[in-house]
Amino acid sequence: MSIQNTIISCAKQVIASEAAAIAHLEDLVTPEFGEAVQSIYKSKGRVIITGIGKSAIIATKIVATLNSTGTPAIFMHAADAIHGDLGAIQKNDIVICISKSGNTSEIKALVPFIEDFGNTLIAITGHKDSYLAQKADFILNSYVEKEVCPNNLAPTTSTTAQLVIGDALAVCLLNIRGFSSHDFAKYHPGGALGKKLSLKVQDITRANEKPEVAPDADLKQVIMEMTKKRLGATAVTENNQIIGIITDGDLRRMLTNNESFTRLTAKDIMSSNPKTIANSALAIEAFDILESNSISQILAVSEGAYAGILHIHDLVREGIV
Repeated sequence: MSIQNTIISCAKQVIASEAAAIAHLEDLVTPEFGEAVQSIYKSKGRVIITGIGKSAIIATKIVATLNSTGTPAIFMHAADAIHGDLGAIQKNDIVICISKSGNTSEIKALVPFIEDFGNTLIAITGHKDSYLAQKADFILNSYVEKEVCPNNLAPTTSTTAQLVIGDALAVCLLNIRGFSSHDFAKYHPGGALGKKLSLKVQDITRANEKPEVAPDADLKQVIMEMTKKRLGATAVTENNQIIGIITDGDLRRMLTNNESFTRLTAKDIMSSNPKTIANSALAIEAFDILESNSISQILAVSEGAYAGILHIHDLVREGIV
């Protein structure tokens, strides 16, 4: 077998092995999981997540997921906790401790202090009879039969399982909080994701030109308006009400279907009943309309009046698509 084939075979084996281990986690979810979620939901404090080694790295990701979905959380490294960071734990906080074995020296040193503080302790561990599990108020079982590492040593499958348990916690809390996409947008204002959830049509149209012509505008006026405003289209309006749109495609069809252009007006060329969208709608909603109708521009309206044009290129520029 070539090296290439060996690599591909190994990769597939790793994925299949970890997938099977994750599927098995479903059988380990008990009513205790629901009780742990409810304790977090009802808490007036934050979630403090701690761990050591690779489990600490997983803890930081779970903290990020919780914070972005409406559950305040902070990371506390187990080794640093017993050297001063315990001061981060407040009265109503819930502590989640992540440890595959549940018996590491740092965890054994940390847990008694959490007990003394009186904070609720949730354990994410693969060993239900471990020191950590025995001391915890709730146990979230992350047991895996073995690591995918051929030596069964490097944390691989076990850390994947811990991460999935953390995701399950976060999503359950998200659901019972009724956390919506609008709430999500508050915590993700930057980047493409933030724009998809917060950027509105009016944020784009107010920066664009606003091409429009009257129904009786002649062909030269139409072409000059489209050329000047550079959006590949113009609205046809009457008393600021949209009655049609003229696009580059409409002009091409006009050239194909007519031998004389001298008497043509905007009303003769335009497409009636064009697609429109509220100026206050999300820009991503405009993209859905553009895509489903295979068009490049859409007219924006505000309280029934023409407000501007949004072009597919605007969405590309903004990183929406």
